[in-house]
Amino acid sequence: MTKLDIISDPICPWCYIGKTKLDKAMKAHPENDFEIEWHPFQLNPEMPAAGMDRREYLEAKFGGQKGAVDVYSQIVKAATDEGLTINIEGIKRTPSTLNAHRLIHWAGLYQAQGAVVDALFDAYFIKGHDISDINVLVDIADQAGLEGPVIAKMLGSDVDTDGIKARDKHARAQGVRGVPTFVVGEYYVLTGAQPSDLWGKVIGEIARVNADENTDAS
Repeated sequence: MTKLDIISDPICPWCYIGKTKLDKAMKAHPENDFEIEWHPFQLNPEMPAAGMDRREYLEAKFGGQKGAVDVYSQIVKAATDEGLTINIEGIKRTPSTLNAHRLIHWAGLYQAQGAVVDALFDAYFIKGHDISDINVLVDIADQAGLEGPVIAKMLGSDVDTDGIKARDKHARAQGVRGVPTFVVGEYYVLTGAQPSDLWGKVIGEIARVNADENTDAS
């Protein structure tokens, strides 16, 4: 198996788009042998637990309304090109993603990280849900086959909070400045929402290398 580590944040639109492109490549190349693990990176590590008004956040980040509109018009076009929906008007708040990252971490124990990540993207970008809300996260956990009551109890505590923050800091210390960041085979690094065709080439190259290694070993 080839380890594929994905450093991401569930409120990052390029992460949403990037996963879709990767999924398309994996579907087109079922011979891929990726073993995927998701890792935390908070776009807004200092965001209050309650989040903040979405419009206020965007205008502050992008230098006013025009800047926000310009940036998100490009994002919406890129999403549409991939057959995705981003319901900009439906997103009322920018949440803290600390609890969402805790849920993704726990989903790994159930081999359900991919399902939880997909559900978080759907909840935030399409349904406009506040994914810092414990009830929203418990619903997502239930849908992904996790034990909702157990997850609710854990979210009501601070279990793994320090661990998520430490992993976020570690990623930054390793040079991660934006997401998505993909680490292939614990060595090769790809940043941004890479085209499906590029992923197809990566999968093909991995298959070629593995075939050569098997030939040498025989």
